[in-house]
Amino acid sequence: MNTTLHFSQRMSQRGVSREMVRLVREYGVLEGEKVVLGQRAAGQVIDELMDKLRVLKKIQDKGGVIVVEDGDSLITTYNYSRRRKRTGARRS
Repeated sequence: MNTTLHFSQRMSQRGVSREMVRLVREYGVLEGEKVVLGQRAAGQVIDELMDKLRVLKKIQDKGGVIVVEDGDSLITTYNYSRRRKRTGARRS
């Protein structure tokens, strides 16, 4: 998205970073021509992200998780293993 000189100047004057703008655009609510992310909504996003982080840490502790799917069907799931897949005949 293009930014105007006015936008860049206001970001600088008001201490708003590009990452803040990105997060407001990602999690904010469209109100006419404005995208708004208020204090309460930001807190809710933080809570959601903390929950995701907790689950991701569990996945990391397991060494990863694999989900096998086919179209819209979930077939199976198992812990990730770094072992190399065997195909064909065994080596001697």
